[in-house]
Order: sequence, then structure tokens, then C-alpha cells
Amino acid sequence: MSEILITFNPGSSTIKLGLYRMGAASPVRLGMGVVDLRHMPLRLHVVEGPSVADIPLRAEVTDDLHELIDETLGWLTDHFALEGIAAVGHRVVHGGDAFSSAVLISDATLATIDRFVDLAPLHQPQSLRLIRAIRHLRPNLPQTASFDTAFHRSQADIVRRFALPRAMFDVGIKRYGFHGLSYKFVAARLLELAPDLAAGRVVAAHLGSGASLCALENGQSRDTSMGFSTLDGIPMATRCGALDPGVVLHLLKQQGLSLESVEDILYHRSGLLGVSGISADSRDLIASNLPAAREAIDLFTHRIAREIAALATTLGGLDAVIFTAGIGEHQPTIRTAVCERLSWLGVSLNEDANSRNATRIDAQDSKIGVFVVPTNEEQVIATEACALLRINRGA
Repeated sequence: MSEILITFNPGSSTIKLGLYRMGAASPVRLGMGVVDLRHMPLRLHVVEGPSVADIPLRAEVTDDLHELIDETLGWLTDHFALEGIAAVGHRVVHGGDAFSSAVLISDATLATIDRFVDLAPLHQPQSLRLIRAIRHLRPNLPQTASFDTAFHRSQADIVRRFALPRAMFDVGIKRYGFHGLSYKFVAARLLELAPDLAAGRVVAAHLGSGASLCALENGQSRDTSMGFSTLDGIPMATRCGALDPGVVLHLLKQQGLSLESVEDILYHRSGLLGVSGISADSRDLIASNLPAAREAIDLFTHRIAREIAALATTLGGLDAVIFTAGIGEHQPTIRTAVCERLSWLGVSLNEDANSRNATRIDAQDSKIGVFVVPTNEEQVIATEACALLRINRGA
């Protein structure tokens, strides 16, 4: 029987998982699922080919997640008639400069991952909880970590440096970049779709609850909108994006807010939610007739377009734009608004293709290729995990 690999891709309040059959070639996905930790009682939403199911879970959300992971693994084993799980691969948001590629998890690598909790407080603790839960429940099961930051290690120091005292760069205060697994996948997919454009200058826009953009040259990261933390860059669902640091100083000193209150504002009460005062979901705002909803969408698309133009400066030109992730893949209105702001660069959309979420949506006379490429971070995690396991076994 083929060996089975499970992937975990945690968000700030969700856990996405994938089930893969390992083989000599690329791992093949058998099914996928998600658990939303905000909704009680918990349910495991499972997609298996054309079939979709919602499985009630008895477990509750605890600090160590032992009960939740034990029940989830048990259901997967029974449902898919698995004799055993060979390995688990994890998405880890922050690897700092310590990791330039995926790694097998050991005591040493786990301790290093733990060091970066303060740099990614929404996501890193979730990854650590999952890794430790698997270690507790299946102590002999190999685990791997794939890092979002690793993809951006190809950037030059001049791109990664802040204009701060030099010693701060040397101790790790620098631009790291995130969503690297997504960018790795869409860069490889573009190589299949349009190899001539993939070899050139491309900006990929990962637009979801968390959002960023990445400048790609021949499939390698050259620049990105996110920097030291996952707050930087364009506005997001509830995160502020790039912000004058003087605002933070003002909130702390002149307005007397606590550090915890400011952190809560920047991570949880800003972005689309903060500007609109209505919702963090762009679909709700597009459907609304309220002026504040329109302003939030206008700000979002303005900043995306401005960032694309800025990243084109790093690349020295622009050959293609890729939209990916939940908003990028499914919301034609957002893509239209962004591309209209880039018309001066020669970007022109085929509105029929755009409305259908087609793979290629640029008009025939467009000077810039425009693509909609569904991302698949779980596939990258699974592929990297299988490669590591083969090396570890001496294959």
C-alpha cells in the first residue's frame, strides 16, 4: 500500500490539511479539509474529489490541540482506510535567516522555529502547537517544515535592508517576506502556462485575508510588499498594511494607548474592516452601497496597483501580473479595479475572460499578460516533504 502524507497549513484561526499519496513522482492529493477554530462545535470540512462533507468533531479547542488532532487523524485514518500515516508536513510562516529550504523537524529545528514567534504572532504559535501535538500523539512520525520566508532568500540585501542603524540588520531586523509557498507554486505554474513570460519580469498578487505581492524574475523572488512582519505592504482583511511608524508612536505617547491595544488595532481592527466599519470580507463590501464600503475597496485596489508599479521598478519592467488566493482567484471586480489603475502601463483586460475567472484574462492588445492562477500551498508542502523523506532514507 502507498505511503500517506498529511500536510498542515495553519492560519490565525483555521487549520487547512491535505492528504497525499506518496510515490516516486509528485505526491497525489487524495483529499483536503479545514477546521475553523472560531466556530463551535468544531467541524471538519472535507473535500474528496467531487464529494464534500462536514464532519462534527467532539473535541474542543485547547492550548495543546491534542484532542482535536487525535480525533482528526483518527477520522482520516478510518475514512480513507489508511494502514498508517508515513509523515506530516507543516507550513511555517517564519524561518528568519535560519532556513533557506524545507527541513526535517528535530529538537534543534523546533527550538529555532520557536525563536520566531514574536515575528509572526498570528501564525507561528499555531504551527508550533500542531508540531508539538503530533509529536505527543505520534512521537515516531517524521515531520517536516516548509517556510514562507525561505522563498524570498534570493532577494538582495539592498532590498531587504531598512534605513536603520546597520547593527539592527545584523541582528535580524530586516525585510523577510511571506506567502512564499504560494509564490513558489504560482511561479512554477506560470512556467507551464507561459514559459516565455515566466522567464521574464512578473508581479504575483496573493490576495486573501492576508495579502502581499511579490516581484519575480525568472521565477525567483526579487522583492515583496511584506517586510519584517505580516503587517506590512497592502491593506488586508483586518491588518493595516504599510504604516508611518510615527502613527504607532503617536498612539502610544500622545493618545496613551497600551502596547496591547495598539497591537490589536494593527492586526485585528484595521484593513478593510477598519476603513469600512462594516466587514473584513471584500465580498460584503462590493455588495454594499455604503460610501465607506466603496472607500475601503478603492483604497485596497489603489494600494495593490501602486505596489505593482513599485515592484516593477525593482524588476526594471513588467511582463505579466498574476492574481492568486481567495480574492485574487474569485473576485473579478477587484481585478478590474486594479488593472484599470495600471492602464498607463498598457494593462488591458478581456472582461469576458475576467468575469469567468479564466486562466488568462488580458485583452489581445494588452502589453502585459494577466493571469488568474489558483494557488496550492499544500502541494508545495507535500512535494518538499516527500523530497526530504527520500533524502533522509537514502533514496
